[in-house]
Amino acid sequence: MKILGLIFDFASNYMWLLQILALLFLVRLIYWAINRRNHEKLEMKDAWWGPGSKPRTPEDESIRPFKVETSEEEIKDLYQRIDLTRFTPALEDSRFHYGFNSNYLKKVVSYWRNEFDWRKQVAILNKYPHFKTKIEGLDVHFIHVKPPKPPSGHKVKPLLMVHGWPGSFYEFYKIIPLLTDPESHGLDYNQVFEVICPSIPGYGFSEASHKQGFNTVATAQIFCKLMSRLGFQEFFIQGGDWGSLICTNIAQMAPLQVKGIHLNMCFLDSAPFSISVSLMLGRWFPWLFGFQERDLQLLYPAKKIIHNLFRESGYMHIQSTKPDTVGCALNNCPVGLAAYILEKFSTWTNDEYRYLEDGGLEKKYTLDDLLTNIMIYWVSGCIIPSQRYYKENLGQGIGVQKHSKMQAFVPAALAAFPYELVHCPESWARKKFPNLCSYTHMARGGHFAAFEEPLLLAEDIQKFMGILKGK
Repeated sequence: MKILGLIFDFASNYMWLLQILALLFLVRLIYWAINRRNHEKLEMKDAWWGPGSKPRTPEDESIRPFKVETSEEEIKDLYQRIDLTRFTPALEDSRFHYGFNSNYLKKVVSYWRNEFDWRKQVAILNKYPHFKTKIEGLDVHFIHVKPPKPPSGHKVKPLLMVHGWPGSFYEFYKIIPLLTDPESHGLDYNQVFEVICPSIPGYGFSEASHKQGFNTVATAQIFCKLMSRLGFQEFFIQGGDWGSLICTNIAQMAPLQVKGIHLNMCFLDSAPFSISVSLMLGRWFPWLFGFQERDLQLLYPAKKIIHNLFRESGYMHIQSTKPDTVGCALNNCPVGLAAYILEKFSTWTNDEYRYLEDGGLEKKYTLDDLLTNIMIYWVSGCIIPSQRYYKENLGQGIGVQKHSKMQAFVPAALAAFPYELVHCPESWARKKFPNLCSYTHMARGGHFAAFEEPLLLAEDIQKFMGILKGK
């Protein structure tokens, strides 16, 4: 009892000291939590995605030149399969409301069969240097384009650009010259890049994983190793669609190497409740959630936005559950493959294009460009592994993986295109990227930004780099 009395007397006389100590402890605890969160990053792990067990011998790290090729047999097989196509008549006045309109599909197929020159497009594909290198058991394909005339006195910035589905490295062919030779295109000659565009393993000419579980984090690790192998200790990254999430994972994995991340789509699966609340109340209290007038135009009426998202996401449910089943048909029928993929280039460019007989496909793209992307999927036979990517990333649910709950603290920029599948206000983007340096409401454009609006995207990338330079 005497001891308890002494303790009570001490506490009574020195309460101010105890309060200060408690406050110091609380401050230190808060600092530790914030510091820990800021330094949390995705772990680089030992991985092997090739066939069988990882060999004991060191992996061949050589970088080999690669060339896209074709043959008479390849083209002949394609034509035979096209000629055997069975078309189903379109419903009257259905336009693109039921998917790809078969009346317009016949026109596309006729052009593909009789006018499209695959050999010419192969030559166009080969105008940039292609390479392959083995990483974690997979043959990874990439193009690496350096400036034709490096500016004196200005540092060339390495920029990794990552595509998504149903795109390919070819999406970047029109933006590459704007970034590597900006002066010739009326852009800021102080911002010059060398561009590295890899094919996601399982897409195009990159080998597909032989094992389950190959997701965006696994891809990010391979691309980090690719940049290191190319000799880049620091670099910038850019992406949309899956490329956006892969780039985010790279930033979470290698924050000291990534000097800036530019996105044209933002994945927000880490704060669904707060986003849902802001979506429900933001129309009436926009100031409370940091919404701008343009955000209100793109987010409401919410019922319409949700309906549009539901209408456009059917493919995702299939590919996140049973990708191999539908993939069997697409991998054997070129016309089916074209219809399945090109429909996305219609409504993902502008959802209003579904009211047009031709899906508005030729408003922003040429048939040569669209069919070249299709041919990359066809000749590489990559449609099934590209679809499996959805199951590997979404098959266990949304927001359940570690990276979903993590922020990315590197300097970031978001180009918000008005016809993107899901609009992301700046206030939402900051939840994932606290160091958001640039946010731009783009004047026009949809999901395939580099393919559709290369000049606008290049200008926004340069704007971001200018902001970083001034920091």
